[in-house]
Amino acid sequence: MEAEPVYVTACTSAPPSRLLPRQIPALYSKIHRTLNLTSDTNSEVKSGSDTVLEKFCFVSFKMCGRTACTLAPDELKRACSYRNRRGQRRQPRWRDGDADNYRPSYNKNPQSMSPVLLSQRHFDKDAPVDKCVLASMRWGLVPSWFKESDPSKMQYSTSNCRSENILQKKSYKDPMLKGQRCVILADGFYEWQKVEKGKQPFFIYFPQTQSGPSQEKRKNSDSESVRPPAKASSGLMKGGEAAGEWTGWRLLTMAGVFDCWTPPGGGEPLYSYSVITVNASPNLQSIHDRMPAILDGEEEVRQWLDFGEVKSLEALKLLQSKNILTFHPVSSFVNNTRNNSPECLQPVDLNSKKEPKSTASSKMMASWLSSSSPSKRKESHTSESKEEQASKPQNQRKSAGGLQQWLQGTNKKPRTK
Repeated sequence: MEAEPVYVTACTSAPPSRLLPRQIPALYSKIHRTLNLTSDTNSEVKSGSDTVLEKFCFVSFKMCGRTACTLAPDELKRACSYRNRRGQRRQPRWRDGDADNYRPSYNKNPQSMSPVLLSQRHFDKDAPVDKCVLASMRWGLVPSWFKESDPSKMQYSTSNCRSENILQKKSYKDPMLKGQRCVILADGFYEWQKVEKGKQPFFIYFPQTQSGPSQEKRKNSDSESVRPPAKASSGLMKGGEAAGEWTGWRLLTMAGVFDCWTPPGGGEPLYSYSVITVNASPNLQSIHDRMPAILDGEEEVRQWLDFGEVKSLEALKLLQSKNILTFHPVSSFVNNTRNNSPECLQPVDLNSKKEPKSTASSKMMASWLSSSSPSKRKESHTSESKEEQASKPQNQRKSAGGLQQWLQGTNKKPRTK
């Protein structure tokens, strides 16, 4: 069977070669329970294949192994407008063909294609270094020197790389020193907190603040600080400069490195990336001990991407633990990557089976998503059949309605205020 690493909540993140003998039975049991493997596959899994075990368990609980990115391609362009070295606001274009490779999703996992922002100089040697472009890249860096013909044959995970080791491991050191830096875009990411009876998932994201994407740095923001979005002007200035800032959901901007791999036998080059992680901030330490390296604000994003002006060692100073994110608990529905619907993001009340009590952050999310309905938006793909959706309890569909409406879009015009 085709193994997908994020299907499994493994009991350990160690590769098979580092497992203690007493850990192996529990690991096999965990894999079988999670994937509902039949007796026909039992002998194959228990064969001890490093490849099988790597795919099933290596990625599972490394930091930041799941994200959500629900904006349509056109919205992403507006949501990540930027300022160049001269302070001019620009709207990035998609790299040719890449908009079609991107699919909005409530539940993105490693090996899927995700949107990233990077300097256009990486694709066009004549382009200014501070001109940005959107690209769709594979999550899980495939080094340019990888000699196999199939990236899935890699025997280790590259979905994340630790900031403190980035110059010690060849897979990350080479692209970092070459200036191959990118910004991974997402609505937010999921993380699992160890609890008495398993693991509790949380959705973690930027607070939606009054000053918008170019806000000043915040210090010691708590997990529920949230303010209404700012107003924005409309239209374009001369030269194609974007006049108004995006007033919708503020995208999470995570630092990453990327590489370009070409199959040994020839073929289309594959661009792929790794999310850089740092120690968790104080308000996230109770959930996990690591977090993505967050770039807070336009200036940090500009510095990270401008490899011409900001050299590698200087850029590494941007990789700091920042206490600026907010979060809310979600249901275990998100645990399975095959589930791709608004229910993944819905806040839940951990202390009650009743309707969850709305927090400031969840109210802001519901308000924005229910009132913002662009006319052009790609629908997310889900493995649920129409029969399965129809059989769901009405209250589940109702609670997810606002987010679902926002993703699919209606006939209303985009929100401009």
